[in-house]
Amino acid sequence: MREFVITTDSTVDLPKSMLEDKNIPYIPLSYILDGETYEDRKGLSSKEFFDKIRNGSMPTTSQVNPEQATEFFEPFLKEGKDILHIAFSSGLSGTYNSTRIAGEELAEKYPEAKIIIIDSLRACLGQGMLVVKALQQKEEGKGIEEITQWVQEYRTKICANVTVDDLNHLHRGGRVSKATAILGTVVQIKPIIHMDDEGKLQVIGKERGRKKALNKIVDMMEEQMKGYESENDLIFITHGDCLEDANYLKSRVEKKYGISNIVINDIGTVIGTHTGPGVAAVFCIGNTLQ
Repeated sequence: MREFVITTDSTVDLPKSMLEDKNIPYIPLSYILDGETYEDRKGLSSKEFFDKIRNGSMPTTSQVNPEQATEFFEPFLKEGKDILHIAFSSGLSGTYNSTRIAGEELAEKYPEAKIIIIDSLRACLGQGMLVVKALQQKEEGKGIEEITQWVQEYRTKICANVTVDDLNHLHRGGRVSKATAILGTVVQIKPIIHMDDEGKLQVIGKERGRKKALNKIVDMMEEQMKGYESENDLIFITHGDCLEDANYLKSRVEKKYGISNIVINDIGTVIGTHTGPGVAAVFCIGNTLQ
């Protein structure tokens, strides 16, 4: 059996220590802020990035192109390795399509190699959870085909329960109407968001006040995790420069579900461009609520 490598994009938003410890290669996306181009998760710190947004800066993101993807993949193929790439949701970015095109072109050049590109239909630590679980299976000795099958089956079982502090960023990205954004700001309405089976962000509820919204995204896990209790040995929490809220979520998950293996990390700059500061999310495995 040929050796293979599991790769992904910077949008997994895994802690730097985890990326390094597990030796996870990733393709960096980039963003433009105040006329400067930055690589995702490099350059500005999370706090610097969100402070600029709070002060009126409007970042934009750019997807990976096929040439960048080819440059990233080819060294592994030259080493005689197969590739399983778990890509950023096609519902949020064209990056998956770019990596797919690169994979198809490289397959002609390296016909002996397996190059598998999977649309994760997830982002941030939801995508990260797929990558971490896939790596665990690789360490257990499972092959590329078996892991591919698992990722394809479980990608829509990764539940992302999200709330944001400010609806205006979602409006700018076309996720909510201007009227909803204005009304939400006036009456302190906080949206509850999830990722649907097409890998798109959808507003599925609203709560009045931040604390109620934070409680809601934890409470949603109870129904989601039914039948998947044994698989939720690891919970991810992300935040957009609101660590206090992330720690509150962690405490609630521990108390309510007795799960202690919880990883908190700040949200990446590419995802943070779309959510703005104050985003908070919990990720688990289960039945995604429609």
